[in-house]
Amino acid sequence: MQGRDLFGATDTDPPVLVCADLQCEYLAEGRKHLIADGEVVMARCRQLIELWRGHLWPVVHLKRIARAAWFNPASNLTDWLDDFKPKPGEIAFEHPLPSAYSSARFADYMSNMRSIRCVMLGFSLDETILSTVVDGFHRSHRYQVIGDAVACRKACEGDVAAYKLVVTRVIGNFAGVLDSAELIGASGRLAV
Repeated sequence: MQGRDLFGATDTDPPVLVCADLQCEYLAEGRKHLIADGEVVMARCRQLIELWRGHLWPVVHLKRIARAAWFNPASNLTDWLDDFKPKPGEIAFEHPLPSAYSSARFADYMSNMRSIRCVMLGFSLDETILSTVVDGFHRSHRYQVIGDAVACRKACEGDVAAYKLVVTRVIGNFAGVLDSAELIGASGRLAV
């Protein structure tokens, strides 16, 4: 029983991969929520989700379904990006507000998990990822955000990379932040 907690989790159990808002809306030209470096980030997200799926590790998908005019849930822009559609056995949660915890199902799921570790990747670093990590922190849930597998929208006319760095530093107060190379050590094993 060495290394196990009272609920059976071990430090060597793989963390849950949380894929945040990998939706068409974020890559559609001319849209308010266009992601600045979406294609680059998608490549890294694709590698990580393939790793998780290849090992049959747990994957959770978050989907923003805000009721605002700029994010119409009836539009195909809220559809999953092709490579990131949930597969059988993977869980998906829709959330109306930036935090995934605005989904009663997600909040209930997380509250029933013991010693869960979550690795987050995806879009909306400055909305969904930030607010979910902060909400999770206040519930004693452990998150790691993969810095090279997250992106934020073009929120201002300024330097997007500088904006992302500031948001990432704020997130660092509530969760671990590391790059995918740090997540997957030289041995190919998870390092979180």
